[in-house]
Amino acid sequence: MADIRGRPFLEYLLAQLRSSGIGQAVLCAGFRAEQIRAHCGAGSRFGLQLEYSIESEPLGTAGALKLAEPLLDGDSWLLMNGDSFFDIPIPDLIQAHARDPAVVTLALARVEDASRYGAVELAADGVVTHFSQNFDSPQPGLINGGIYMLERSALQRIPANRTVSLERDVLPGLVGRGLRGLPFGGFFVDIGVPAGYVRAQDSDVLGRFRAPN
Repeated sequence: MADIRGRPFLEYLLAQLRSSGIGQAVLCAGFRAEQIRAHCGAGSRFGLQLEYSIESEPLGTAGALKLAEPLLDGDSWLLMNGDSFFDIPIPDLIQAHARDPAVVTLALARVEDASRYGAVELAADGVVTHFSQNFDSPQPGLINGGIYMLERSALQRIPANRTVSLERDVLPGLVGRGLRGLPFGGFFVDIGVPAGYVRAQDSDVLGRFRAPN
């Protein structure tokens, strides 16, 4: 709900979903969840059907996903972080995941300095081979862009009712076991740090993804 260019940041993510032809979404919420529900409602003004999975206590990115499992239809889904924006053609990610089956397919962002996030290393065929965390100096690289396609089998790796991180606890364990990455060159911003928040305020890209008034 952080204000970006006069609107809650979440609205830009919902507008991105709608512009990609997606009609339904589940919002995993914890802190101030009722404020989010009150603002977004059933999603009709965003052109979406929204449901909510509410954490009574913080469960981490994977724990929140596991909690939402009863609300997830089908066997594969698009997953998005709530504090970053990655301007990619989402249908391309969906199609790549269907074409080259994987347990999880990561949308990877090219950044000038991967030291804050950790770099993702790929084989020539798109298979993730390593997550690099240690850097002696800033360097460019591919990072996890916070948008994923994943299969129901990925949820089997997440214990219920526990705090679990998707990035630290689940994805590294999938290296060599069905984890793929797809690089994109689109605008990426993480508002979880002050510099990213300021950059988002100045972004003309986000200005293209505006929900209806």
